[in-house]
Amino acid sequence: MEQYLRSIYQHHASNSDVLGILILEKTKPDSPITDNFDVVLLIIVQEAEKTWNVKHYEFADKTCALHIVTEELLMEWIDTSGYRNAVEWIIYGRIIFDRNEFFNNLKATLQSFPDDKRNLRKIMEFGKLIKSYNEAKELFEAGEYMDTNSKILYSLHYLARLAVIEKGYYPEVTVWSQVKQIDIEVYKLYEEFIESKEELKKRVQLMLIAMDYVIKARANMAVKHLLDMMHAKNEWYYGELKALPKLQPYSLDLSAIITYLVDKNMITNATEQTKGEGVYHRKYMVSK
Repeated sequence: MEQYLRSIYQHHASNSDVLGILILEKTKPDSPITDNFDVVLLIIVQEAEKTWNVKHYEFADKTCALHIVTEELLMEWIDTSGYRNAVEWIIYGRIIFDRNEFFNNLKATLQSFPDDKRNLRKIMEFGKLIKSYNEAKELFEAGEYMDTNSKILYSLHYLARLAVIEKGYYPEVTVWSQVKQIDIEVYKLYEEFIESKEELKKRVQLMLIAMDYVIKARANMAVKHLLDMMHAKNEWYYGELKALPKLQPYSLDLSAIITYLVDKNMITNATEQTKGEGVYHRKYMVSK
C-alpha cells in the first residue's frame, strides 16, 4: 500500500508551502476516525486557495481520503473542536514528512494542552451544556418526556467533554471511554441514566436534579475564560462582551452563559437609565 500512497503525496513534499504530511490507517472494521476509509492522508499547508480540499482515491482494494488543510484552519479546528477527527489524526497519525518539526511540535502542544486553550474549550462546552440542559428542563415542564430524555443525553455528552478537558486532555470521538478512566463521577451519572429501571418521567426528573448539582459544582472552573476577560473593567454591556474577539468561539452561547451566571450570583447586573422612561440598559460585572 505504501507505494500507492507515495504516488499520491510525494509531489506535495517538494512544495515549500507544505508544513507536514501524516498517515492514519484504519485499525478496526468500523472506524469513525477515518470515516471508514482504509487510510487518511493529512497534508498541512501554509496557504491555499481552498482552506480545506479533500480527494478520494482507490487502489488495490483499499480506499484513501486525502485532506489538504491550511495551518490556520487546522489551528481553528484544534482550538474550537471544529472538526474533532483532525485532532485524533494528529495524535495517532504517523508522520512521513515534517518541515521544521511542525507536526512534532504540534503533537507536543496537544499533549500539554496549554491553559489558555483549555480554558477556552471548557467554556465552549459549558455553553453548549447550559443550553442543552435548559432545553431539557423546558421540555420536561411541557410534559415532553421522550424529548427530555434525548436532550439529557446531549447534555451528558457535553458534560463528559467538559470533564475530559478539565483533566487536561482533548476529548476524542470515543469520549465515554476517556471519561470512564479519568472522571468516574460523570461516568456513573451517565451509566445510572442509561441503565435506570425507573419509568421515563421519574428517570428524567431525577437526572435533571442530579445534573443541576454537577453543573453548579463545575461552573467556576468552566467559566474562567469569560471571567478573566470581564476583569479587564468593572462593568460591561452585553454587546461589548459579545464583540470581544476572544469570546467569538462561544458568542452564540454567551447569552445563556451570562444568564446562568447571574442566576447563580457569579455575575451581578446593574441598570442604567435610557432615553425611554422606565427602560434601562443592563450592565454586568463579576461578583466580588
